[in-house]
Amino acid sequence: MNQRESLTNMAVSSQWNRRFKGSFIKPTILAFITSTLIVFYIFSTSRLLNIHPHQTRLHIKTPLDSSRISSSNLRILVQEIQKSNRSFQQNFVDDHHNKPIKDDETTLTLLLQNTTTILPLPEPFPIAKPELQVGSRDQKFVKNKDVFHDKDLFQEEYKEMNRTLKIYVYPHKMNDPFANVLLPVDYEPAGNYASESYFKKALYKSHFITNDPKEADLFYLPFSIASLRNDKRVGVGGIQDFVKNYVFEISEKYPYWNRSGGADHFYVACHSVGRTAMEKAIHVKLNAIQVVCSSSYFLSGYVAHKDASIPQIWPRKGVHPKNGPSERQKLAFFAGAMNSRVRENLVQVWRNNSEIMVHSGRMKTPYSEALLGSKYCIHAKGFEINTARIGDALYYGCVPVILADHYDLPYTDILNWESFSVIVSSLDIPILKKILEEIGYDRYVELQKNVMQVQKHFQWNSFTKDFDAFHMVMYELWTRRSHLRQIY
Repeated sequence: MNQRESLTNMAVSSQWNRRFKGSFIKPTILAFITSTLIVFYIFSTSRLLNIHPHQTRLHIKTPLDSSRISSSNLRILVQEIQKSNRSFQQNFVDDHHNKPIKDDETTLTLLLQNTTTILPLPEPFPIAKPELQVGSRDQKFVKNKDVFHDKDLFQEEYKEMNRTLKIYVYPHKMNDPFANVLLPVDYEPAGNYASESYFKKALYKSHFITNDPKEADLFYLPFSIASLRNDKRVGVGGIQDFVKNYVFEISEKYPYWNRSGGADHFYVACHSVGRTAMEKAIHVKLNAIQVVCSSSYFLSGYVAHKDASIPQIWPRKGVHPKNGPSERQKLAFFAGAMNSRVRENLVQVWRNNSEIMVHSGRMKTPYSEALLGSKYCIHAKGFEINTARIGDALYYGCVPVILADHYDLPYTDILNWESFSVIVSSLDIPILKKILEEIGYDRYVELQKNVMQVQKHFQWNSFTKDFDAFHMVMYELWTRRSHLRQIY
């Protein structure tokens, strides 16, 4: 081989080496950048998802548009997050069977709710923090013993709400085929799900209604989930289609939904079916204000601080019965169907105890006597996270013990629940008696006194009264009204 051929081969070899290095380095750099972005995304997302449930957050009043991101990229992001943070899916559970949600589409919806629409903000109320968590073994007096986070602020804003809040109700006539679903009932509501019917009756009679949509702060979608469930033309299986079609019709007939994507609209539902009623109307679930009893932080359809939690109240008439602290001989009481692991565990641990009365199913003695004779009344999660037991306990002057984890308690933006209830993790059921005994008599008397003070907030009235359940719900809506008024 002569010198020229040698130099030629060396040049060719050098050129191939440069090409090889270039083809190796570029993908390596690209892979490194991609991995870095994924790690950053996982870190930032996990911080957002781990926001304390009672931290105040701002929900941007604009409809979400997930179509901007390709489905393949979203699936990759979901898979990466699931690999790096397995606890995410373990926390979001299916309330029917207490099993982790493994559906990518549901997981994606949860991610969108918790990352694209929520921004941390300073708390609007100067909420006093307890020295130690309520329900801990070393429980101490909470610093803020008042039943309100900030009573003066609440009363000031309540007056402003009462004076200025205006709501436009989509009109329907008495001869409408679904008048039974869309108009108020003409009888006194009763049963577990009376809250939505009481609210509608009270709203239609109130001064909050306006016939001029230009001055409306909010727009009410008046369908009743409980009525739809009992209507043979619809039933449980047809509720999702009914809601989807209803929203489509009002968006075609009126301009109000389309101008905000439904962000200034709301509906009220207390029945458990309400948790899935919006599955075919995703824009309602993500944008509208859902005023519901089923208010779990880990329900895919509920967004805390955008949506509002209302109490499930069994209507009772007359003066609240009174039994003073010294007249209550039993430490704690629970009775109910065995439709959750929490209840099964509670009954299994304490069924033979003389101080904590627990019953599976119906009691032979009156339910009211047990509520009046107990210091503490246990609210344990059933099929749903909410039951009427908190309302029952408060009505009979019994301090609620709340064993429903991840429950967005009613009026939590207003009331300081630690001042009139005991919140205990379901994992602490084996030490429940120790927790309650360590509270002490003086602290119990303070809790029971505050129970009597908040009773009026958990009462529906045929003729509404200031600070009753109707006005508390109205205040919750007022705090969630859109800050952007439309110009016509």
